Amino acid sequence: MKEFKKFISKGNVIELAVGLIMATYFGAIVKSLVNDIVMPPIGSLLGRVDFADFKYVIQSAQPETKPGAGDGLAEIAISYGLFINNIITFLIVALSIFIALKAINKMKEKLEAELGVENESESKVAAAPSPEEVLLIEIRDLLKQQKGQ
Repeated sequence: MKEFKKFISKGNVIELAVGLIMATYFGAIVKSLVNDIVMPPIGSLLGRVDFADFKYVIQSAQPETKPGAGDGLAEIAISYGLFINNIITFLIVALSIFIALKAINKMKEKLEAELGVENESESKVAAAPSPEEVLLIEIRDLLKQQKGQ
């Protein structure tokens, strides 16, 4: 139980949970944006068509023969209009994440420039040589000395 408490109280788990919750509600907002704002004008341009209604009916619904008997069959259809809506939703989410990451990277670069901090990839290149490299440099220098004698 102690191990579980330690695991669950780590910052990464909590941050992951918060990120997941935020992503869920962000997805709901984008879905509403697509379904309620983007698709109606597109449908209007295409002759007042609602993409959610686009479907290929495999089997039509069968009404109940006796009311309340529950012997009717539901419609079986491939709802490709909903699939189109989901593709548009995905593209909007991907675009918004791209824009957000691009803005974050610009702010990070600007902050690093103001603080005079080197980029992480550049600092790794300029880091001290590894022990193997130091040994190879010493061997090279010794060989140069032997040639000079």
